[in-house]
Amino acid sequence: MKLIILDHYLEASEWAAKYIRNRIIQFNPGPDKYFTLGLPTGLPRDHPESYHSFMWNNFFKHIDIDPGNTHILDGNAADLQAECDAFEEKIKDAGGIELFVGGIGPDGHIAFNEPGSSLVSRTRVKTLAMDTILANARFFHGDLSKVPTMALTVGVGTVMEAREVMILITGAHKAFALYKAIEEGVSHMWTVSAFQQHPRTIFVCDEDATLELKVKTVKYFKGLMLVHSKLVDPLYSMKEKIEPPKKPYSD
Repeated sequence: MKLIILDHYLEASEWAAKYIRNRIIQFNPGPDKYFTLGLPTGLPRDHPESYHSFMWNNFFKHIDIDPGNTHILDGNAADLQAECDAFEEKIKDAGGIELFVGGIGPDGHIAFNEPGSSLVSRTRVKTLAMDTILANARFFHGDLSKVPTMALTVGVGTVMEAREVMILITGAHKAFALYKAIEEGVSHMWTVSAFQQHPRTIFVCDEDATLELKVKTVKYFKGLMLVHSKLVDPLYSMKEKIEPPKKPYSD
């Protein structure tokens, strides 16, 4: 496990973006190798607060991607479980997930795997906790009646099968969740803690998110930044052929 600690939110975001860029260039993805994970149900695709709209407005329209490769779950499918099962099959057909990128909630949930979720769960329909509903109310002018109460989400088991996992954790309100993720044991009540058992996990955080960690934990991981900075420097270019690493990933 790697813990990358940067001073501020913007620095953490920039480090993560550079790392993702390098990994994409190394992986050299092609058709049918792009997936978007998680989607609130019940909202039309063109609803301004739908996950479909969010991803297109904030990401897809800014990059070179074939719309057919976005693989966004359909939260309005007639059979939601069949939609989830089909999503799992698409991931399998594409050869699995190379790099999963996600954030967490203050309660330590990953994707929409709320506290109490099975750590071997697959893509499925999940009832949202009230804390998640309240957190999303800001997107609906504070009207709780308009916030979806269920979501389609990849399971913890689905994410654990990814070859690499990157989790972004920023802000003091996520500090206790980060503490639970790396300094305590694996628990289904803090689903992000499952990634302690993943062979290639990178947590990227800012200083505020480390407030609940032991001083020696923070000092240890900061002492490794000279090594970890080499993961984003140099920054690879699509114009150059990048050979994949010859040595296995290790801490």
